[in-house]
Formats: sequence, structure tokens, C-alpha cells
Amino acid sequence: MLGPTTSLPEDTDRQDGERATLQWFLDYFRAVLVRKAEGVTEEQARLAACPPSDMTLLGLVRHMADVERHWFGRALPGVELPSIYYGDAHPDGDEDGDFHPPPGATVAEALATHGAEIAAADVTAAGFELDDVERAGRQQANLRWIMVHMIEEYARHCGHADLLRQAIDGATGD
Repeated sequence: MLGPTTSLPEDTDRQDGERATLQWFLDYFRAVLVRKAEGVTEEQARLAACPPSDMTLLGLVRHMADVERHWFGRALPGVELPSIYYGDAHPDGDEDGDFHPPPGATVAEALATHGAEIAAADVTAAGFELDDVERAGRQQANLRWIMVHMIEEYARHCGHADLLRQAIDGATGD
């Protein structure tokens, strides 16, 4: 069993500028999701504890690793990168394979991959201003939009993780 080791970012100065505020909230929700997946067994991490949903803590962490890769690795810099967990990357070719881990998938691997994708995302984002748009085409978005979208995506999935964790072992809070 993993223990809760991830610390939340120190409280933000509520007078910080836009970029620092967006980064703080993104870092906060990234850390909350990781904390929700820590302290559970592999079996608990795979438990779809809120029927009829098939969502699991393991699936949420894997999903957010792929979401980090998509927005910061592909969309922002306009780079083609393969998915990590879904489609061709999934043993069954599952297009929702990030949410449907195969039998050998582990929480430790998912958390490590998620952490690596966050690190890569932060390096990429550091090279852009909030108004920079690099990718032409359907998913054209500036860094500001991507950061706000990622905060929204994490906030939604942290709510899911909170419900799952409470159903699994009663743990609540961030």
C-alpha cells in the first residue's frame, strides 16, 4: 500500500499575477489527484466503487497522464506524440484504454508516468507566454486556455476521485 506522501503546493499569494495564479491552481489539483491515488492497494485502485460508473482511481491517474501529454505535449507545441494508454497503446486497442487499465497496470507505474508527463508539460509551458498559439488547425488554443481547461479537467476528476476514495475507504478531503 502506498502512503499519502504528496504535499500540496504552499498557499498562493492572492495578489499574484495571472500566470502564477493559473500555475498554482493547476499544481494544486495535480497534487490532489495524486493524493487520492496514494494510500490505496492495487485492488482498491482498480475498484469501480461508484456504480454504474466504471471509473477507477487507477484509470483517472492514467487518463490525466494522457491529458497532460495531449494538451502540453501535442496541442501547445504542435508535436505528434503517441498516446500512452489508449488506442494503439492499449493491449486491446481500447480507445478508452486510459480509463480501462489492463491486468498488469499498477498504481506506481501510473503515478510515475503522470509525474513524468507533468514535468514535461511544465518544461513545455515555460517556453510559452499565455497568449502564444503554436498549433494551427482544429485544436488551436493559447496557453491561457489550455491552463484553464486543465484546471477544469483536474477539478472535475478530483471530484470523481474524492467520491471513489470515500467509497473505497472513507477518506475525504484533499
